[in-house]
Amino acid sequence: MTQRIGFPFYCLIQRLHIPRLLLLFVTYQPVICSLLQPCPEGSANLLHLFSNKSNQEQGYCEAEARLASSLDFWTISSENLIAVLPIDPVKGNYVRKVKNCIFSIALPTPFKSRIHLVAVSKSRVLRFILKLSYKEGVNEEVLEDILDLDLSVSETEDFIQLVSGEKIVSGSIPLAHRYGGHQFGMWADQLGDGRAHLIGVYMNRHGEKWELQLKGSGKTPYSRNGDGRAVLRSSVREFLCSEAMHHLGIPTSRAASLVVSDDEVWRDQFYNGNTVKERGAVVLRIAKSWFRIGSLEILAHYGELDLLRTLLDFVIREHFPSVDVKEPDRYVGFFSIVVSKTAQLIALWMSVGFAHGVCNTDNFSLLSITIDYGPFGFMEAYNPDFVPNTSDDERRYKIGNQANIGMFNLNKLLQAINPLLDPGQKQLTAQILEGYPALYYRRFRELFKAKLGLLGETEGDDDLIAFLLHLMEETEADFTMTFRQLSEITQSQLQELSIPQQFWALKMISKHKLFPVWVSQYLLRLKSNMNDSDSKRRERMTIANPRRTC
Repeated sequence: MTQRIGFPFYCLIQRLHIPRLLLLFVTYQPVICSLLQPCPEGSANLLHLFSNKSNQEQGYCEAEARLASSLDFWTISSENLIAVLPIDPVKGNYVRKVKNCIFSIALPTPFKSRIHLVAVSKSRVLRFILKLSYKEGVNEEVLEDILDLDLSVSETEDFIQLVSGEKIVSGSIPLAHRYGGHQFGMWADQLGDGRAHLIGVYMNRHGEKWELQLKGSGKTPYSRNGDGRAVLRSSVREFLCSEAMHHLGIPTSRAASLVVSDDEVWRDQFYNGNTVKERGAVVLRIAKSWFRIGSLEILAHYGELDLLRTLLDFVIREHFPSVDVKEPDRYVGFFSIVVSKTAQLIALWMSVGFAHGVCNTDNFSLLSITIDYGPFGFMEAYNPDFVPNTSDDERRYKIGNQANIGMFNLNKLLQAINPLLDPGQKQLTAQILEGYPALYYRRFRELFKAKLGLLGETEGDDDLIAFLLHLMEETEADFTMTFRQLSEITQSQLQELSIPQQFWALKMISKHKLFPVWVSQYLLRLKSNMNDSDSKRRERMTIANPRRTC
């Protein structure tokens, strides 16, 4: 029987307010560029300047060089994928059942009307607009720091054609990925990239490989009854949220650009039978890998075990450096890491109030990053039953159930790899899965203790967190602002129960009859923080607790 996770920790952040802010992302300002290292195929072919003989001998350069200012010498390649993973022998781009392969070759379908660049990822601007707290190590910009492109490139026609799917650059073989999955708990059989094209892999100056994927770029063999398009409304949401999640310190795919056309796309936005005309859009999104649990499930389901082993070994070799692909227990090691990182990811979601909305196995990354932003949402009033997906009638993916869904999905992953395991390995992986709840609770506890500014360990920490969440739920207090205002208010103000008007979320909770009891317990716990001060506490909590958007 699957162990359910009933720990009463269900929390979230602010809702993203999207209108009119997108245009601010397109900023064209001078860029101070660092020197680029020599890059192989699928990279930027850039000139290296050496300032002195010593630098030449050390193999690096201290002189400044410019990022690629055009796409002329900037290349991506599909070779890394298709050299190992088989391609569908059928070349036609029509909907069909696909077998014994990982990818189908499928060209994007260009828009018929004019195309506009709406946004490129300019992280410093994004962070300012969303008022996100700075998280160390997550401030890189997609175009400059990941794709080695100067922002001026986004002004060129070549760039517009690339990110809209109109132009196929040298080295690119557009691919649609075949995968299956469990949707809302039921096996859905073949799914696949129905409106996405993986246009290649880029290796940047840091030696990192990034897979570039266009979303909304037209039909593929996996489109089923869809038109292969995305609309501006959903594309804006994905662009903003994936970048916001990154700057909140949460593993995620990234968004590089967003273009919109005048092509008409019809959508039933509220699933009520009323379709409306919207504008077609394409997001260029990137990730270290787009393989997901469903990538393995489809192979196991159809008994393609040799291909399952090939794909697993490829994923381990490329993305799990701590696992030796030559070791017989490599799949056990792989599974252990995925279980641990999935538990951490969902705990991070909860700490910022993120509800994915569609936690199907085809939307769960093998690298444990957040992918496939659909009907996601950020909870405002604290409510563990919050559901952002209006089509989720049974509330399967409510925010309070995400940890349980994580375990369900990991169990499906285990079932997929089981045919490759011997009896001893099956026992080990089953034990690893049983440890998932403890891993989740441990990380959740760490995150919420940080949100409350607690240092060290005391026996009552879990109760203190749960007590506050109970008060928030009963008063319908804003989750994000409650924690943010706790990071700004002084201990003396709390002790006197003198809540200034600007701390409106705390004033809402203070109406609860048990609020003074919680405050007393909280202040007593803060006294146990060794070598701490109120100013240090507030500084720590400010970093851990984002601000509301305007």
